[in-house]
Amino acid sequence: MQTGVPAEEPLVRLIRAVAATGYTFTTTTPATHARVYQRTAHARARTLRDVFGWSRPFDPGVLPPEVFDLMKAADVLEPRDGLWASRIRLSTLDGQLYAHSAYPTVQDDSVFFGPDTYRYADAVKQHLAGRGAGPARMVDVGCGAGPGAILAGLAVPGAEIVAVDINDRALALTRVNAAVAGAANVQACHSNLLDGVDGEFDLVMSNPPYLVDPHARAYRHGGGPLGAELSLAIIDAGRRRLKPGGSLLLYTGAAMVDGTDPFLAAVSDMLADGGLAWRYRELDPDIFGEELSNPAYAECDRIAAVLLTATRVYDAEAG
Repeated sequence: MQTGVPAEEPLVRLIRAVAATGYTFTTTTPATHARVYQRTAHARARTLRDVFGWSRPFDPGVLPPEVFDLMKAADVLEPRDGLWASRIRLSTLDGQLYAHSAYPTVQDDSVFFGPDTYRYADAVKQHLAGRGAGPARMVDVGCGAGPGAILAGLAVPGAEIVAVDINDRALALTRVNAAVAGAANVQACHSNLLDGVDGEFDLVMSNPPYLVDPHARAYRHGGGPLGAELSLAIIDAGRRRLKPGGSLLLYTGAAMVDGTDPFLAAVSDMLADGGLAWRYRELDPDIFGEELSNPAYAECDRIAAVLLTATRVYDAEAG
């Protein structure tokens, strides 16, 4: 399946045209999507939700002519078994449509969006709620399709929001999604962690990959024996860039071993005596249960969705 970077301006117009139809779609886990997709009674798309939500092959007659023409212009059409398929999905979050990769997300440059995204978005919104003008400068590390950065940009219109990723396709979709949402204060730029991005931040947020992927695909592989390596690297890089009073917000997954949490133990060691007040909690005790069949998780009981919030209370180097 071809991936590639879409033509951004036509894709913005495509998303707006689809939104104008009243389209909505809530993205499920890949396991749920697979079960729905395999229902043979609906093998060929009959609706916009089949095309842009369930990633089913379609005949052009299913779509309004304007939508099909915009798909061509945006370079998101793909031939499939004598029909066409969309190379993007469109999902609804907080009243906005977000473009991300079509199902199945098997390529290394796939841009993931799913239940984790909804939990992460809720964590970002809760963190920013009731903060008045809010943080002046924020960064979303590993921004993907950009929902964290965009929600922050909409919540605090006067803030500078930097969205960084190593995936050019993700950055293109972040720019598109920000334009559709009207988040003009979001700037997408290529960066590994925070390399090449200057200055300190009032908020460093991230929803990184955290699974152990046998193919080491960047959009889902967290690195290390249990997938925590990238999350720990983000904590380490982010804590060094916080302004006094600034916060780090990390939504990730933690693999539990024999009733213990090795990720929490590593976080505790990293943040000890670092000038940070922090809180760590489980948001969901059991996610991606199918991954436990992976030999890498042979000693694991479960994978939990966890949220770390750490706030700089003083300058550790200054004492």
